[in-house]
Amino acid sequence: MTLAAFATVALIHLLAAISPGPSFVVSVRTAIAEGFPTATALALGFGIGAAVWAAAALAGLALLFELVPALYLSLKLVGAAFLLYIAVSMWRHAPKPLPAADARPPRGTLAAMRLGILTFITNPKAAIFFGAIFVGLVPAGTSLPWLAALVAIVFFNETLWYIVVARVFSLPRARAAYGRAKSWIDRSLGTLLAAFGLKVALT
Repeated sequence: MTLAAFATVALIHLLAAISPGPSFVVSVRTAIAEGFPTATALALGFGIGAAVWAAAALAGLALLFELVPALYLSLKLVGAAFLLYIAVSMWRHAPKPLPAADARPPRGTLAAMRLGILTFITNPKAAIFFGAIFVGLVPAGTSLPWLAALVAIVFFNETLWYIVVARVFSLPRARAAYGRAKSWIDRSLGTLLAAFGLKVALT
């Protein structure tokens, strides 16, 4: 594998990570409502989830999904149900006031990482995405160090981007604006997340 091919994979994935999706919605909501440390742990969870799917795609899981469509469909439905669950939770808790800035966050580090991993891992489209990239850009017989580097850059891109999102949306001004319109914002983000869930299930 050439350095140019590696850089191309890294750039394509970074652009994909930046594009808004379910992870972005969950990250924004967590950063504003629970603060930077919790949202950073969430970002690490996203990075781990992305790395798992990248490794699975390199191992041939994307091809397995093509050979066994029922497996892919089952994972899609599970992923959609998980996103809808989060959306419903947002709607249910929308009227609750925002906790004080110095209050203990409702989610600990491990719980936030777990949410990040589950949010990412329940979207099997990630395996298809990585599989499509790797098929065209990763030559057969690529050495293990290069494969490990690919998984590492996927983890780095995903985690770094969502740490940036966490920093921006955890600033006091963002938190204050969110506090003034929490019910409306939570329901809007919940609706958007539900739409992503339905998209996962139907496409």
